[in-house]
Amino acid sequence: MAEEGSSTPKIDSFAALRYKDFRSYVGMRFCFTFAYQMQAVVIGFYIYQITKSVFALGLVGLFEAIPAIGIALYGGYIADKSEKRKMLLIIFAMVIITSSVMFTVTLKSMSGIIHTSWIVPIIYSMIFCNGVARAFYGPATFTVYAHSIPKEVYPNGSTWSSSSWQIASIVGPATGGLIYGYADKIIPGLTGITATFAVIILFMIISLVLVFMLRKYPPVFIPKESIWKSLSEGIHFVFHNKMMIGAMSLDLFSVFFGGAVALLPVFANEILKVGAEGLGIMRATSSLGAVLTMLAMARFSPMGKPWRNLLIAVTGFGLSIICFGLSRSFYLSLLFLFTEGAFDSISVIIRGTIMQLLTPDHMRGRVSAVNQMFIGSSNEIGAFESGTAARLLGTVPAVIFGGSMTMLIVGVTYLKTKKLIPLSLNQIQPPAVEVKSVV
Repeated sequence: MAEEGSSTPKIDSFAALRYKDFRSYVGMRFCFTFAYQMQAVVIGFYIYQITKSVFALGLVGLFEAIPAIGIALYGGYIADKSEKRKMLLIIFAMVIITSSVMFTVTLKSMSGIIHTSWIVPIIYSMIFCNGVARAFYGPATFTVYAHSIPKEVYPNGSTWSSSSWQIASIVGPATGGLIYGYADKIIPGLTGITATFAVIILFMIISLVLVFMLRKYPPVFIPKESIWKSLSEGIHFVFHNKMMIGAMSLDLFSVFFGGAVALLPVFANEILKVGAEGLGIMRATSSLGAVLTMLAMARFSPMGKPWRNLLIAVTGFGLSIICFGLSRSFYLSLLFLFTEGAFDSISVIIRGTIMQLLTPDHMRGRVSAVNQMFIGSSNEIGAFESGTAARLLGTVPAVIFGGSMTMLIVGVTYLKTKKLIPLSLNQIQPPAVEVKSVV
């Protein structure tokens, strides 16, 4: 509310956090992301230590991306017509089981029972199961977020939600790397991978408890037509929204070619020679750049000229990837990882706000599923591309190639979307697409 005699309304920076369900949602997302990011960094390092293969690192991303993309639309359909809290409880229980299996097979005491050649295939199969869970997790949480706060609080909520994700992405990899590297020094006989998985499972259990604290979210979509007709409505809506499809496509291809994060274990082990501890710091530095930028964006919004800002951000992202590939200094590499995360976070804020504001309530699951097919698994597909390119070209040339392709994509997009660059958000919002309601 504006003060008397003032025409400027008072900005409540904590508006979204004043809602109980949103606090539970943010806490759940933080703990789950913390555990998931920790798991990602230690699995990559562990598999590379066993196999010494950059291609094996790429396969980690592929095994997760295949189910996450393949059944994403079905996951969105189920999310639209299901009660969300129950759905999340099932998802978290599944992920806890897969982490427990990976914890078990990596135990030092299991070395005489499970042959080493079986460990990597078992881990890949658990990663595949995680991909299945992700296909349902994204649409479910997208809907919970939308109904946990009023629409007028969405921009503030997006900042808090994205910031909590990024903070978890900072603390998670750093913690994972430190535990992996120092566990045996603190407790003799305890392997780093075992200690790390114990912490991962603990935080996933906390996430499960926070899901119980959410209220029930009954479905607002009752399908009266075939599943294919329902799914086609979500696809039709996204592909007839020029701003939405443009932002998703740009992000997809830039992350696909700029997925240098998958090769960080190689840089940590062989190029920069900083070990598991350095790997955790490298993973965290990118997220540190992202979260600091997001906090700045709460004060200086990038939504004034979103398309121009998006192109600038992706350009900075590509340049950072190229410079990282060329660097041989650990601290200079950290600087470029920091800027890479900072530029990437700008596109996250722009895209996230657009998605929430433009999506009708009864289509949130399906639209989120389409977004997940474009964006949610682009990191994993990008990881496979990076691993494959590294095998063919070498690690450093693969990273430079990825950054260069990102720059090329920005150039092509700029030439095709010049008319959007000077426009504000209100000016470039497309006309509402008529969607037949099935409620």
